[in-house]
Amino acid sequence: MNPIIELDGLSVTFGKRAILKNLNGAVKGRAVGLLGPNGAGKTTLIHTLLGFHRPRAGTARIFGQDIAMNAKSLRAAVGYMPERDSFIAKMSCVHFVRLMAELSGLPSEAALERAHEALFYVGLGEARYRSVDTYSLGMKQLAKLAQAIVHGPRLIVLDEPTNGLDPPTRQRMLKLIREIRDSGRAHILLSSHLLRDVEECCDEILVLKDGRIAANCNLDDERKANRKFIELETRGGERAAFAEAIGRLGCEYALAGERRIKLVMQDGIEISDLYRLAFERQIQIRRLNYKRDSLEDIFLKAMEGEETEAARGGNGNVRL
Repeated sequence: MNPIIELDGLSVTFGKRAILKNLNGAVKGRAVGLLGPNGAGKTTLIHTLLGFHRPRAGTARIFGQDIAMNAKSLRAAVGYMPERDSFIAKMSCVHFVRLMAELSGLPSEAALERAHEALFYVGLGEARYRSVDTYSLGMKQLAKLAQAIVHGPRLIVLDEPTNGLDPPTRQRMLKLIREIRDSGRAHILLSSHLLRDVEECCDEILVLKDGRIAANCNLDDERKANRKFIELETRGGERAAFAEAIGRLGCEYALAGERRIKLVMQDGIEISDLYRLAFERQIQIRRLNYKRDSLEDIFLKAMEGEETEAARGGNGNVRL
């Protein structure tokens, strides 16, 4: 699969302050989550990809097109839902969305037709002639989504799309994002501080920390490749001796409470090996819980900076 976004030594500075620092990597997923703490550079990266900031060094490519050399054609290929409201006062929603479609390259009549279609799609069809000034927060977010998709872009950039939404409206927004993803009509770059939103919608993540890439991985592949975390609840026998026998298999372990053992399964070790050791030491395994890393686990590892040169692959692309 060809990369959707490629970062090639991308650096951005504001004055003397470096915001993005030599970013190298590529994302290929249908929906990519952009994560990182406040000040990590997420919004700056988005704005640079959209052509709002000029790189100090390096460049980036979207669908193989350089962001500096192909700004006009990329405007038609990318839709953008900003975090902050950017409406025109007293303008009806349908005319606002039409204007955004025209700025993205659609002719006037086609832009108006597509504006109606987009607003009905997001659920604002009955309110499309009202001024956006009269909209609730949830309606304004849906209007921003409509203007991002109105021209049929190949990549849709969503910056905090569920920010401030009540639970029902948030679920509706996430449902729309998943529908767009599953339709295959467009790729999605979703920036959010809510890990649950990213986990529900994305198949790949790019994590920034202090202006650098801390992690870049496919979520499904990462979970499949992760080591196996097991929690055992035991009864009878000598638990400490049982745990030491597990350790001699090569598994990391820790005693928890009076009856529990937490351990990390290594390659080549099977659950049957644990039951064999328990039988030999007259230990009862009353409960066994199996766990793989969640997105939160992956994110926290990235924030702790647990990467090595081997994980980087020698090219600055960090893999967990």
